[in-house]
Amino acid sequence: MDVLRRHFVAGTIAGITLFATGAAAATGTMAIYKDPQCGCCEQWAEAMEAAGYKVDIHDEADMSVIKTRFAVPADMEGCHTAVIDGYIIEGHVPLEAVRKLLSERPDIAGLAVPGMPSGSLGMGNDPQATYDVYTIAKAEGAQSTVYYQVRPAK
Repeated sequence: MDVLRRHFVAGTIAGITLFATGAAAATGTMAIYKDPQCGCCEQWAEAMEAAGYKVDIHDEADMSVIKTRFAVPADMEGCHTAVIDGYIIEGHVPLEAVRKLLSERPDIAGLAVPGMPSGSLGMGNDPQATYDVYTIAKAEGAQSTVYYQVRPAK
């Protein structure tokens, strides 16, 4: 009886921990469009999958077609493009920003990390990295704003 009780308690704690960390908060399938030769995109996709998101990878030889298809502004373009629950996730957006987006569900098209910042998720994942995550507005010509900031822990 004590063994069963310990297993129940351990299972309950594990479930609460998964929920609290957001791993259980993954919703729909994340479609990830990337160059088939890109290793950093693969690392980013693996991190999303490890966080509990169901990942569907699409290798694309011409990423410009994907950027146009999802109306990613040229100044917001990153390495790869992902789509989940109707949101665009452009480039090396950190897991915390993806979780925040899916939790808050703001009226935006998505999030972007332009370029390939050193130390971002998939680009070394350096805790000392500093970069911003921007909104991708729904309205054409609307300004992007900083949605999330990645800064070193103090």
